[in-house]
Amino acid sequence: MLAVVFWSLPSIKQEFVGSLFEGPSGVEGEIMKIAIIGAGNIGGNLTRRLTSLGHEVTVANSRGPETLAELVAETGASAADAGEAAEGADLVVVTIPECKVPLLPVGFLDGANEEVVVVDTGNYYPQQRDGLIAAIEDGLTESRWVSNQIGFPVVKAFNGIYAPNLIKRARPKEATDRLALPVAGDDPRAKNVVMDLIEELGFDAVDAGSIDESWRQQPGTPVYGMDADGDSVRQALADAQSVRMPEWRA
Repeated sequence: MLAVVFWSLPSIKQEFVGSLFEGPSGVEGEIMKIAIIGAGNIGGNLTRRLTSLGHEVTVANSRGPETLAELVAETGASAADAGEAAEGADLVVVTIPECKVPLLPVGFLDGANEEVVVVDTGNYYPQQRDGLIAAIEDGLTESRWVSNQIGFPVVKAFNGIYAPNLIKRARPKEATDRLALPVAGDDPRAKNVVMDLIEELGFDAVDAGSIDESWRQQPGTPVYGMDADGDSVRQALADAQSVRMPEWRA
């Protein structure tokens, strides 16, 4: 049984989630034990989607489980402290502001499965939110920096999708208007776990290469925020330029 952990910004309520996408996504996946550290725009809607697909979800954030009562009541998820949510986890997703990554509880992955998969959904917004992070400014990819901070390899995914689209744009496998999401990572097994989850959620997963190539899906690139099919996403990844534009620098 897998477990997924997310940490994100404050949640937004989607009252229509229960009726919008209760049916099969077109991909039958294993029922997973899922923990989400952070219950906001991305984390909150992932909680809604994953519980609607029948997964067992635990939610955590930086403010304590008592602040998650509304989301828990809405979705049937459980709440936990951020430092304990990864206990027994097979999959952990970190989806917090880049500047908050160093504040993750020490040892928050210690209780996870020894083959745990860690997903990073974050983006570096130096002018808008995060301030200067020197290593990223010097050319390190955002997810490589996150990996270095937490001391564990990560898979980069979900960083460029608008949070409402996790609900509104999910489609069965055969749908002609199904969106594609890029996924980057160094471990093929870990990447496949994440890609399978994306397919189950109702999106096509596109292999975007290694973590050192994940700059191709960072803010300011053609694929970032793009609502498109797999072929268009692959072309956008190929068209990306490695120079970070001034608006995405401190």
